[in-house]
Amino acid sequence: MKDFANSILSLPRYSKRAIAIITDLGLCIICTWFAFIIIFEEIILFKEFNYYSAFISIIIFIPTLWLFGSYRTVFRFSELSIISNILMPILIYSFLYFLVIGVYGVEEVPRSIGVVQPMLMFFAIISTRLGIKYLLADKTKDKINKKNILVYGAGEAGRQLVFGLENNPEFKVVGFLDDNKQLHGQNILGKTVFSQLNLKKLIDARNVTFIFLAMPTIRRKKRNQIIEMLNQYKLVVKTLPSISEMVDGRITTSDIRDFNIEDMLNRDPVKPDIKLLNKNINSKTILVTGAGGSIGSELCRQIVRLKPNKLILLELNEYSLYKIYEELKILNRNINIISLLVNAQDQRKVERIFELFKVDTVYHTAAYKHVPLVEENICEGVKNNVFSTLAIAKACIVKQVSNLVLISSDKAVRPTNIMGASKRLAELCMQGIYNQNKEIKTNFSIVRFGNVLESSGSVIPKFKKQIKAGGPVTLTHLDVTRYFMTVSEAAQLVIQAGAMGKKSEVFVLDMGKKIKIKDLIYKMIKLSGLIVKDKNNPSGDIEVKVIGLRPGEKLFEELLLGHNPQKTIHNKIYKAQDPFIPFELLKRDLDKLYLLFEDNKVLEVIEMLKKLIPLYHEKSKIVDSFYREQLNMENYREKVPVKKYQDRKVIKLKT
Repeated sequence: MKDFANSILSLPRYSKRAIAIITDLGLCIICTWFAFIIIFEEIILFKEFNYYSAFISIIIFIPTLWLFGSYRTVFRFSELSIISNILMPILIYSFLYFLVIGVYGVEEVPRSIGVVQPMLMFFAIISTRLGIKYLLADKTKDKINKKNILVYGAGEAGRQLVFGLENNPEFKVVGFLDDNKQLHGQNILGKTVFSQLNLKKLIDARNVTFIFLAMPTIRRKKRNQIIEMLNQYKLVVKTLPSISEMVDGRITTSDIRDFNIEDMLNRDPVKPDIKLLNKNINSKTILVTGAGGSIGSELCRQIVRLKPNKLILLELNEYSLYKIYEELKILNRNINIISLLVNAQDQRKVERIFELFKVDTVYHTAAYKHVPLVEENICEGVKNNVFSTLAIAKACIVKQVSNLVLISSDKAVRPTNIMGASKRLAELCMQGIYNQNKEIKTNFSIVRFGNVLESSGSVIPKFKKQIKAGGPVTLTHLDVTRYFMTVSEAAQLVIQAGAMGKKSEVFVLDMGKKIKIKDLIYKMIKLSGLIVKDKNNPSGDIEVKVIGLRPGEKLFEELLLGHNPQKTIHNKIYKAQDPFIPFELLKRDLDKLYLLFEDNKVLEVIEMLKKLIPLYHEKSKIVDSFYREQLNMENYREKVPVKKYQDRKVIKLKT
């Protein structure tokens, strides 16, 4: 039997389809013959019954099933849902056959054949399809490898997902879970709907290891409640994207994904204002600095959807620029996308670009933002973050660009690290330049937000890798908290704030409650179907290891310097009232600061930052590798005596 099954499976697809059609052709004849036997209540030989009725059955039945795609079904993967799949073509066949035999009539054929024969055909087709599945299916493999799952949500999305999973060799649906009490105990697509209160018994009785959350339309608060409930059990949780993320609203197995950490945020996504999104982008020429970065690339994706006249990608990293350029070309082939390898600190080059391409709106996202890396490269971090902003702002004023938006960070508020201090100084540059000249035609705005989920440098991808590797997951401090937002929210906030900004205002987002990183890690471990390993559970799967705060890292982040943010026309975006330094005073210190970079005078740079930003308080020792090596070399020179050679002279050449 196994050899027979293998020989059938090895046939090409068209041969299998031909076998199915020939089988159905035979069923048309056999079922017609049986219909005559039932009606006449006696055995009738093949040669004695009317073949016209069988021929009519064939010419109606085969084309009907072909048109409904029934011959494209892989029979060995068919379950009881084959009944619902075959029901519609059988009903149409029954109606047409009854019209011909029962209504129009055929000589020497009882009209009742038009009723009995389609009924026999239905049972015959179902029996043969399930019989083929039994003969050809690898039952041993299914029993060993298939993982038992429950689908949470018996609505339309859940039902579509069960359909999609029927032929999946990896998963076996053992039932639905649903909060609706009226559905409990009912049977949908051959699967029982269970109450979530019985989940513990179901896990043990059915050996359930996966939960697929098929509720794409529920609010985030409700989703969080479900997650908290599921976290009590050792289950792997996967989910479907929201309806807005699906192209056609249809659910397939390809839509199943690992649980997104954004689903755990303590607030619903901020809905964008379409008018604000379009105001400075639609039919205009847009330039994005740092276009290959996390924020810059998402900003470009959002901009492309808003149909600008032209999009200019300005980036210093070749691979990042190539990657986002190729992606954007696929997203919208009708928009002129220009990629430029340019350093944003080069003011003359930037001015020339603004002039040549007649840029209307600039989004300045180019910056070094990874806190530990900037701590190890202090001069380059400050130089890039501050003086690229200065160059872009000056170029916008000179070439009368309509709008400039600076991307800032919550780390700029009462900074404790170089990255945060450099971003705050960049804000002061923008504010100072604008307030120096009231006749500036460029609308300036600054956007400040918290951590972006799964951006480069974000802790989330790092935690995922550590969990996948079996741990330990590294946590800097048990009490560390952060604000989080999705990258799409961040990009939309930037665009909308740019549409509202005029006088170098600082805009912040209502980001909901802070999230404790420890709780985030625990949820991620549990949603991966694993158990935290600690003192209370030494036999757990993943250990969480506290390694201490990194250089310059805060326990918690803030978004406001003051306490009275002003409301804007967007109910989730606020305007901060932050102090600034007149640019005449700021410029003198900026000139001194720039000179300090050449010799990597880290201590002097830090002192200058403290002077310009009184709220900056460093909380760690200097870890700049270049500076420490310089210091070691100077100490070495002081200890080693210098030998003097009278017969040799050192000649200095001016270059």
